[in-house]
Amino acid sequence: MPRQSIFDMSFSKVFPMLVQKAERKNRTRAEVYTVTEWLTGYTAEQIDAALESDMTYGVFFTEAPAYNSRAELIKGKICGVQVETIEDPLMKQIRQLDKLVDELAKGRPMEKILR
Repeated sequence: MPRQSIFDMSFSKVFPMLVQKAERKNRTRAEVYTVTEWLTGYTAEQIDAALESDMTYGVFFTEAPAYNSRAELIKGKICGVQVETIEDPLMKQIRQLDKLVDELAKGRPMEKILR
């Protein structure tokens, strides 16, 4: 069976995993929404609508209403890859959200996460 690209995966399948990762470390769904809103410009209502739709994870990022210009300040490793060195712009955006949720799960204060 061929492996499915993260770009083609359903947003409604991937995003809940980010929430679970944070909740396992005593962070909240609302905090995951906050970092997602900060990064992408989506509102909580738009994120909920995306969760109810058949939107792919790739489309969620390519159609982000106001991708945060401060996202370039997100640095560090996620899944063994240095975020700031990722060349594919879409993959870089996906990993930036992963990194924000990872920082959240590690207990970093929200004001530092949102740079």
